[in-house]
Amino acid sequence: MGTGRFSVSTTTRTEFVDITSLVQKEVTGSAIRDGVCHVYNPHTTAGLTINEGADPAVKDDIVAVLKRVIPRDYPYKHMEGNSQAHIMASLMGSSITVFVENGKLVLGTWQKIFFCEFDGPRSRKVIWKLV
Repeated sequence: MGTGRFSVSTTTRTEFVDITSLVQKEVTGSAIRDGVCHVYNPHTTAGLTINEGADPAVKDDIVAVLKRVIPRDYPYKHMEGNSQAHIMASLMGSSITVFVENGKLVLGTWQKIFFCEFDGPRSRKVIWKLV
């Protein structure tokens, strides 16, 4: 078993950051060749997802639809001004699990792992565990 964390810096309020290579680097540096990799985001205004990474229009479309479905100017009761981010993060989820075979993440041809920022820009942390 291996565990650790790495940082992700975001530059805008809402963005998807491809962290696939960061996760793969941790897998490569571990002694585990076959198992599962759990990736966890300990933030309530950010999420994790796996989706297409070949065409940047996909993540742009996801962000655009989220912003339309969950407007920033809704009269939320939470007074910090980031209720939209909390809701988006809940929809994305806070963790993902990926199989590991022969020291490589098992992802589909077009799949990438994305850190989903909804309350940036910020410096965030991601926690991973290999089992």
